[in-house]
Amino acid sequence: MKTSIFAAGFCVLASVATAETPVLTVYTYDSFVSDWGPGPAVEKAFEATCGCDLQFVGAGDGAALLARIRLEGARTKADVVLGLDTNLTATAAETGLFAPSGIRANYDLPVAWEDTTFVPYDWGYFAFVYDKTKLATPPKGFKALAASDLKIVIQDPRSSTPGLGLLLWVKDAYGDEAPMIWEDLSDNIVTVTKGWSEAYGMFLEGEADMVLSYTTSPAYHLIAEQDDTKAAAPFAEGHYMQIEVAAKLAGTGQPELADKFLQFMVSDGFQSIIPTTNWMYPAITPADGLPDGFETLITPAKSLLVPAGQADALRDAALAEWLTALSK
Repeated sequence: MKTSIFAAGFCVLASVATAETPVLTVYTYDSFVSDWGPGPAVEKAFEATCGCDLQFVGAGDGAALLARIRLEGARTKADVVLGLDTNLTATAAETGLFAPSGIRANYDLPVAWEDTTFVPYDWGYFAFVYDKTKLATPPKGFKALAASDLKIVIQDPRSSTPGLGLLLWVKDAYGDEAPMIWEDLSDNIVTVTKGWSEAYGMFLEGEADMVLSYTTSPAYHLIAEQDDTKAAAPFAEGHYMQIEVAAKLAGTGQPELADKFLQFMVSDGFQSIIPTTNWMYPAITPADGLPDGFETLITPAKSLLVPAGQADALRDAALAEWLTALSK
């Protein structure tokens, strides 16, 4: 009987302790929370210091994150959103749902960072990835790709940040010629997926010759699989840059914990996880440098990036051109 009473009392105390543990909810994209993504390691490292329960919620791909936050509005359960990029930050800021971070850091980004709300955590260049054993001579640009019979998989710009990045890549490189580029590319496109994970999986299963991904994607195969058959094709037009960011919700019930997480994002504990889990360049180079293998990646001769304040207007025009070309 005494044992039963003691056990019951212990359970009550354990329940109280659990109930008192603060929870930080972070909405992010699906690949971030996958078993092979950064999520598990980030959760373990942050929880070791925060005295909290960090809960990631996968919400599709990057662009779908913003749509979900706008739909949920002030009722959202998210304290932090992680996975937007500079093509979306102006639109996100206009919602009034995000709060300034106050985070300052010595970033190793290719551009100066002045935004006081959105905190960058990694960056990279979009590229078409191919298998060197199956494609000896990759196209050197969009026009060469369109003139070939190569099959590609891309992502939907309405739900995916890579898909949106591709739209702005073509628009930034070709301007008024962009509709013609899309019309010429339309018969190369096997399918348009909602997110990056589905597209890359199709490529690995041999359903396409090339997939829209990043110049850093081959590092995964080289480092994690000791496979040097995958490469990114350098395009003469240059490559569009992506800078991924996170931000705190203005209505969070855990403002101090959210700030602590954003500060953790720019620490070595977070940044050292990024290169071999998210397979991107970290926003701040880790103390031990980049892993061996990153030095083999292509470096674009020209980088493209539409300023955040102009991406909104350019996105609408580029999306209309893309939809028109693919509907023919």
